[in-house]
Amino acid sequence: MTQATAPRVDIGISEDSRKAIADGLSRLLADTYTLYLKTHNFHWNVTGPRFQSLHTMFEEQYNELALAVDELAERIRTLGYPAPGTYSEYAQLSSIEETSGVPDAEDMLRLLVEGNEAVVRTARSIIPIAEEATDEATIDMVVTRMEVHEKTAWMLRSSI
Repeated sequence: MTQATAPRVDIGISEDSRKAIADGLSRLLADTYTLYLKTHNFHWNVTGPRFQSLHTMFEEQYNELALAVDELAERIRTLGYPAPGTYSEYAQLSSIEETSGVPDAEDMLRLLVEGNEAVVRTARSIIPIAEEATDEATIDMVVTRMEVHEKTAWMLRSSI
């Protein structure tokens, strides 16, 4: 039995540009998923006098990140490339380091500021590639991700 092949992607963006954009989005996906995992971990493990407010804030943030990873992966697939989906791939692609142990609440906030700012930097690096390819759909998605992470970093920074 032969497996049917899907028609080639023909959306007005060259294959080379689609590959470069998908590679950038894969790094953004890895950063976003790593930040999701870190935020969820901190939600579970935060303690101290601000437990309730931080527990709730972290939950809102990881829920937003969970939706974002799906959107990013689907854009990579739309461009015709497989989306990374394993811890080992994310570890290779992500600019965000895992956090061992359970930091105190203030350190959690600092680490999440750093993580959100790392996501912004990765997102920002995709814009020139997408602009050159006139890939407005990716630009729109990436700009939205930047806005979310810049605001989240500000909120976290203001909580320290």
